[in-house]
Amino acid sequence: MSQQIGTMSADPVNWIGSITYRSRAYNKPSASEIHELASKARARNHRASLTGMLLYEDGRYLQTLEGPPASLKNIWTSISQDTRHGDIEILTEHIVPERLFSGWDLLVCNRFDQTNENSLLAKAGQGLVQKVPIVIDLALNGDDIGLNRLIAALAEEGWNGDSLITHLIEPAARAFGDAWMADDCTELDLTMGLSMLQLAGHAVRHSPTPDAIRQMKYSILLATAPGEPHMLGTSMLADLFTDAGWHVDMAFPGSNEALMNQIGTQQPDAMDIGISEALPRHNSLIKLRETILKSRERSPDHLTVVSVGGRMFAEAAATAESVGADHARKTVAGSTLEIAELIRVKRQLPRPD
Repeated sequence: MSQQIGTMSADPVNWIGSITYRSRAYNKPSASEIHELASKARARNHRASLTGMLLYEDGRYLQTLEGPPASLKNIWTSISQDTRHGDIEILTEHIVPERLFSGWDLLVCNRFDQTNENSLLAKAGQGLVQKVPIVIDLALNGDDIGLNRLIAALAEEGWNGDSLITHLIEPAARAFGDAWMADDCTELDLTMGLSMLQLAGHAVRHSPTPDAIRQMKYSILLATAPGEPHMLGTSMLADLFTDAGWHVDMAFPGSNEALMNQIGTQQPDAMDIGISEALPRHNSLIKLRETILKSRERSPDHLTVVSVGGRMFAEAAATAESVGADHARKTVAGSTLEIAELIRVKRQLPRPD
């Protein structure tokens, strides 16, 4: 149930205004400019008791703002006159009974070309990047033997497990997601492709973990976000943490309640929650934040570190802070050392020799 802001006088006093619009940036902002814009907007929204979400991608903005109608009207006047964007189109404008983004002065999601970062990655793993089409072809044909042979051959050439994951398997997963979003493959193709990549991930061999880390005997619960059907990242993490000597439990919950029950039973030192490695899942962030909040409440004295991962975090479209996590992995590679160090710091333990 909702009404337009213009009919506000007929509504209960606690109802709020909500507006969603999209627009085009006249000059594409840099990552630092988006960060500065968001910082100023958060401070402004906090003063005006507004909350909301801003999505930036490829020169386009999509924003939802919500709060007291008078404050919203004032902010909207400023936004609509801002010379940094144009082609402004209001998508929805309503009076609503409750906030959708009550936890955020402004939740920001962005996707940039990230030229500097991606060019460095491409140069470092150029030989592997060129193999991504081969991996996709083998995966679509269900050729697990061919995939394993390719992984083994690349390892013989000197590529380590972290490089194979970062520059080959994870980019292939995102390529499958791009193809599905562009309607160039079916959901069955996407599912089969990710399943084959999961098998290929099992063939990757990881570097030995330092003995000092292994001796800590940490435990971790590796879970997909409740209801998330894609488990590629979680599966690869299981191999990585098991090889590193951690006690590993896994969960593929259908609800927050199911995940909370497992956390309560196992009392892990850390937990990683994964969303799809292939698809952006922009609409998962609010639910993921709620899941993490409930997880901390369920194990306040034991669960030390919460990590998150998936395409949204790999592409820096979302951050650990945006969902209330301690760590957002851009890649599966290196996660054991990163999370072990976070546990050490948060528990104020001495650095292992």
